[in-house]
Amino acid sequence: MPRGKRRHAIDMRPSEEDQQSTKRQRNSYQSSRRYSKSEDAFNQKRCLTWFREYTTPDDPDTLGPEGMEKFCEDIGVEPENVAMLVLAYKMGAKQMGFFTQSEWLKGLTDLQCDTASKVQCKLEYLRSMLNDPNSFKVIYRYAYDFARDKDQRSMDIETAKAMLQLLLGKHWPLYAQFAQFLEQSKYKVINKDQWCNILEFSRTITNDLTNYDVDGAWPVMLDEFVEWLRQLRAQPTIS
Repeated sequence: MPRGKRRHAIDMRPSEEDQQSTKRQRNSYQSSRRYSKSEDAFNQKRCLTWFREYTTPDDPDTLGPEGMEKFCEDIGVEPENVAMLVLAYKMGAKQMGFFTQSEWLKGLTDLQCDTASKVQCKLEYLRSMLNDPNSFKVIYRYAYDFARDKDQRSMDIETAKAMLQLLLGKHWPLYAQFAQFLEQSKYKVINKDQWCNILEFSRTITNDLTNYDVDGAWPVMLDEFVEWLRQLRAQPTIS
């Protein structure tokens, strides 16, 4: 039989032009990944530049009340949101309504945040810190010195009520009655011992008050609250 015509082998190797194109695409992808990682990585200089957006030329090292309001708008929370208290705690902030440059860098370096969007991603984490009883206690104690007027040893009653509402309002069943008690009481300030014992009371005393020991080491304020609440509950209800 006659031989068939010999077929020419097809060269499947990529052309030099194709090789160069693939190499360029690979380099572009790797460069893009490096750029993306660089953008994601915490950058202290970027963090400091961001801080300057909230300060004034007269006081560039302190973020004050106006800057705080803008900062809260940028991260999408109200200034009185509990996440802001936890953020202040992470920064070690000394005064409510103010962040110094060193406090800002300390807290946001710890959180690895240098943009508003990164802080937004951390808000649930900040709130979740309050779910741990030990962390809650530390932040609760921190809140006293953070919120009180630095010229006074005690916290004024209006600030105390606002902070108690923020920290205990949703978790302590007797909070509404305690706030009502404070409203009609003679107290104008709350000292740190009273502040700390209010938390202990909220955690250990049952709602019916049956395990409250009047001879215990509770502050007089809480003795008076228990007596007031018992009398209130003893009053006949009007049908």
